[in-house]
Amino acid sequence: MPRDGTATRARILDTAERLVIDNGFAGTSVDQVIRESKTSKGAFFHHFTSKGDLAEHLVARYAAADIAHLEDALAQVGDITDPGERLLGFLRVFEETADELMSAQSSCLYVAILTERQLVDSGSSAEITRAVLAWRREVAALFDEALRTRSPGHDLDCEALADHLFVTFEGAFILCRTTGEPEHMRRQLTTVRRLVESLLGQGDR
Repeated sequence: MPRDGTATRARILDTAERLVIDNGFAGTSVDQVIRESKTSKGAFFHHFTSKGDLAEHLVARYAAADIAHLEDALAQVGDITDPGERLLGFLRVFEETADELMSAQSSCLYVAILTERQLVDSGSSAEITRAVLAWRREVAALFDEALRTRSPGHDLDCEALADHLFVTFEGAFILCRTTGEPEHMRRQLTTVRRLVESLLGQGDR
């Protein structure tokens, strides 16, 4: 019976993700991925035709996990009937898991990929765009519903507010890495949640 290569493929991708986040795509070689994933060159090229092909699969997997994270957070607050509380509950999901996130990774793959012009030009970053737009769509809807409940005639740009949350994540990754202090992720998300509470006219809870 032929062996299932799923575990090997996952191990290669896990190793490549860590190396690219730590060293950048240009600073990560195929040989390094092969060596640190404890696999063979033949096994690597069985699953990936080139380093560029590896990048595309790496980004697709990471973006899919990112969207799944978004959908899980939405599901956790789906039963909250008050739109304002649902939005705040959504923000708390990430605030309360920020330390766990930072213990699992030191930065975001998106940053490493988007700084590589050849990957952007080749279309390898397309899945990142898809993830960004998914976050914008879903979070903007939460903001719009919450704000309309409090102020029916509001004219705030909910898509910009949604993008601000995404930017907070990415900026916090950079801040954590620059200072070596992973707690900045939680602190920044707490700040966003408190600002949203003020926007909605609610006190800290």
